[in-house]
Amino acid sequence: MTSPARVCGGSEKKRLGTNKLAEPHEPRLFRSFIRSIMPLTLVRAARQICSPAYYQVRHVNTSCSSRLRVLVDMDGVIADFEGGFLKKYRHRYPQEPYISLENRRGFWVSTQYGELRSDLCEKAISIWESKNFFIELEPLPGGVEAVKEMSRMENILPEYSTNTSTNTVQTLGQSQKRFLGVYAWVEKHLGPDFLEQIILTRDKTVVTGDILIDDKPDIHGAEPSPAWEHVLFTACHNKHLPSNPYQRRLLSWADDWRGILQSKRQPHSPPGPPEDQRG
Repeated sequence: MTSPARVCGGSEKKRLGTNKLAEPHEPRLFRSFIRSIMPLTLVRAARQICSPAYYQVRHVNTSCSSRLRVLVDMDGVIADFEGGFLKKYRHRYPQEPYISLENRRGFWVSTQYGELRSDLCEKAISIWESKNFFIELEPLPGGVEAVKEMSRMENILPEYSTNTSTNTVQTLGQSQKRFLGVYAWVEKHLGPDFLEQIILTRDKTVVTGDILIDDKPDIHGAEPSPAWEHVLFTACHNKHLPSNPYQRRLLSWADDWRGILQSKRQPHSPPGPPEDQRG
């Protein structure tokens, strides 16, 4: 799942201004902050975030064309964002109305809560901006096992893709907190060897790959025809959408994800959508 939008209607968007991620201006201070809160195994990875160059789009090396590159979204695909959010929201705001997972509609959580009552948008945002939100998310059933199996399969490289910022002005502290949470979650559930396979980017359309498994129905960006095939991962917020003949789905990690990977190895893969219908 793409990192949640901080959008609570027109006034909120106007207040936030342009969609720009804050650049780090005090890397030395931030390095001290990292050392104070992170285990040593994460320090090397987290230091990369101190460099402004890290905020540029990562283009994956495709020199080994025979290797299948599988991009796996994190929030809502291998980490249970929706379940974790609802649990913490109800604990923090027990008297407030909430939206059950069965009634979730639309990708943006904050938007649906704002439609329920305008002030609930900010309360929803406060949940995923809270300390340790990401690292405390539970894995979705079968997700960790699936990506570990992918990493052991011949000529398959799984990578874990997540957005750095969407529709929001994030402070340095907010963006770094999220990045560190991603690294910590991957190390905790997948192991330190998987840290090098994390991709942080504002725009997934410019990342090279063969398959992108993501729960967001429509993925748009600078590249109108991404190199990857978007396989929609079924989540509570998208399961009600009508089927798209040009887009394959994974109902869960118990579904035939191996068959989807195998199909990309064939000389003639299933035809993709017309250019004007691609995500």
